[in-house]
Amino acid sequence: MILCSHVGKLVVGAALLLHFGHAKAQTPTSTPQLIVLQPAAVFDGEALHPGWAVLVEGERIRAVGPANQLPTPAGARTVALPGLTLLPGLIEGHSHMLLHPYNETTWNDQVLLESQALRVARATAHAARTLQAGFTTARDLGTEGADYADVGLKQAIEQGLIPGPRLLIATRAIVATGCYGPKLSVDVEVPQGAQEVSGPDEIVRAVREQIGKGADIVKVYADYRLSATSPSVPTFSQDELNLLVVTARSLGKPVVAHASTPEGMRRATLAGVETIEHGDDGTAEVFKLMRQRGVALCPTVAAGDAISQYRGWRKGQTPEPERIAHKRQSMQAARKAGVALAIGGDVGVFAHGDNVRELELLVREHGFTPLEVLRGATSGNAKLFHLPDRGRVAPTLLADLVAVAGDPTQDVQALRQVQWVMKGGTIYRQAQQQ
Repeated sequence: MILCSHVGKLVVGAALLLHFGHAKAQTPTSTPQLIVLQPAAVFDGEALHPGWAVLVEGERIRAVGPANQLPTPAGARTVALPGLTLLPGLIEGHSHMLLHPYNETTWNDQVLLESQALRVARATAHAARTLQAGFTTARDLGTEGADYADVGLKQAIEQGLIPGPRLLIATRAIVATGCYGPKLSVDVEVPQGAQEVSGPDEIVRAVREQIGKGADIVKVYADYRLSATSPSVPTFSQDELNLLVVTARSLGKPVVAHASTPEGMRRATLAGVETIEHGDDGTAEVFKLMRQRGVALCPTVAAGDAISQYRGWRKGQTPEPERIAHKRQSMQAARKAGVALAIGGDVGVFAHGDNVRELELLVREHGFTPLEVLRGATSGNAKLFHLPDRGRVAPTLLADLVAVAGDPTQDVQALRQVQWVMKGGTIYRQAQQQ
């Protein structure tokens, strides 16, 4: 009797499983939402097209072209964006979601005194501000002492728990032993802002560990200052950098390098990194090498500008610091050499949501046109960062779209007039006109 009862339960259970499994299979899938966007003009990542419209289906762009020729499927919802320019979601090339401006709290104190819970809570707000500012993708290049907190932040955004940009994360970043901070008394060991390594075995282990934990990018500090008052010096040998890049590449990940000295930049370029971050003291020779090797420069001019002001420079009132003048010279050399430019401001040094500051400074103080920086922050960054599914307004690409007041191809400040934001077909900011 016991056996018969057990068999009977199995039969009933199997029948229920078949019934509900069949019912689930017969449940109709939801039809992707169709939205027709009708702005005054569309910037497609390369050029401005007045009178164009965009059809979005689900999370992707289905069609784009002149509004009077664009098909409007039955059931499509129309979103009017009168007087606005629609453009690809902007791509931030260098940010630190787990940092906040140094004039609020110094970098040392953020690393040493702020709990990881507090820093993650701040980062959640930073991610939302970034998205609201029209940046739908961001490279986050190091947690600065917050270990692997960016992995969870990225997951929370991807799972829809919090709003934010699509993140490309570097987790802890890699530094040579003794060559980073914070530094206190020689008698006191304190947590560092990045993962320290020495020699081949530790380099390989750190690269594999960070990628295994979720890093999309490996970031290495090719040079750094050994104390707060000393100049930057190269911190890894050529062989060490070569090994680091080869290890990351074998796991399918790119390497980017913090480097500001000519020798640090040279070694990183020869090793095969994809971008040099900062490049403050770059020379004509090293920029020529970068051009030959296909290495891009992410100059982060906004970070240097902000730090100089934190240190007392009253812009427009007091003489320009040597650091700012020197940066202008290096930027001129980079442009003359034809180095590809990644657009990224080192946001976190200054406020998240103020990302456009980098583009404004490149136009106002470094001779770029609004069209150049707009292309750079959309299709240009997408190409450099291997993101073929975004950065342009074209069929099949992600519906990461932003609408601004004015014409950003003529006036970079129009990018501050964000009126509407969509990421993956979901609207995160509504236009005032609606």
